[in-house]
Amino acid sequence: MSIEKKIFGTYGGEKVFAYRLTNKKGSSVTILNYGGIIQSLVVPDKNGKFGDVVCGFDTVEDYIADRASYTGSLVGRCGNRISGGGFRIGKKFYSVASNEAGRGHLHGGNVGFNRKIWKVKTRSGNGSDSLFLSLFSPDMEEGYPGNLEVKVKYTFADDDSLEIKYEAKTDADTYINLTNHAYFNLNGYDGGSVMDQKLKIEADYYDDVDEALIPKDKPASVEGTSFDFRRLRKISGPYDHNFHINGAAKTGALRHGVTYKDPGSGRRMDVYTDLPCVQLYTAVGMDGPTKFKGGVPQRKLHALCLETQNPPDLPNRKSLKQRFTRAGRKYRSTTKYVFGIEK
Repeated sequence: MSIEKKIFGTYGGEKVFAYRLTNKKGSSVTILNYGGIIQSLVVPDKNGKFGDVVCGFDTVEDYIADRASYTGSLVGRCGNRISGGGFRIGKKFYSVASNEAGRGHLHGGNVGFNRKIWKVKTRSGNGSDSLFLSLFSPDMEEGYPGNLEVKVKYTFADDDSLEIKYEAKTDADTYINLTNHAYFNLNGYDGGSVMDQKLKIEADYYDDVDEALIPKDKPASVEGTSFDFRRLRKISGPYDHNFHINGAAKTGALRHGVTYKDPGSGRRMDVYTDLPCVQLYTAVGMDGPTKFKGGVPQRKLHALCLETQNPPDLPNRKSLKQRFTRAGRKYRSTTKYVFGIEK
């Protein structure tokens, strides 16, 4: 395999680099040190034609301009939403940035990890290449307690799999919910609506939400609802909902959570994770003026996100087991996206 490093632009006076990892098949993934962004992911279809299956932009300026979508980025400290202005740990209440009008805190606040320059080290190996990204988040940044050291390892392999390992260490009890916000379309990021593509989610329960998209306290059964993806079926509608993956979540023990297929191209993607949940977002707000790579316009429902995570608004949900990270302990999680072909 090989790793190619190129200048992509500048941000805040620092250089932004693009790292392209290419496997023996010719498939590749390109990742930026700005936001840890997956800028492209190129894999073959059933006819052997390579195509880019993630949305992204051609310049740093375009990523900066498109503030609301978090396209392809690493999200933290806490992905998804936190209601009520913050959370309690013990007897102390921590106020976090309310950066989403009318809803509260979203994806880490005003300047989340998606807006940071990450340090990067590379390693080429036999059958796979890896990028090691690291970041320091100081105590009370965006309202979160604890000095936090974050490490993310991207590994792209010859079997067309992309594995993301997250690790963080804190010196104070804090909440962490790291994820990646890639927008996928297996027919190509310029391939039109994903509504006729197919999805299977291994989840008996999902989070119903209120008008502000804040989940209700107790998960609801998918039985008899439009949220039942336990059998492979067409997506057929807009979603911005969290699903509770069946089986116990255990760090380091990956289980299958999602199968995503595009009948036209023959591409499929399987998602494995040790996290308890996955957020399905069908790009209902993807209509900004900033054009994607090659001048492709943004369109609603033309991509989807599958964000593996802890339950959204976890600190404020009394019915769920709390998962804050203790001082001196490490937060760890792993997600793996495996791409294949069905002819």
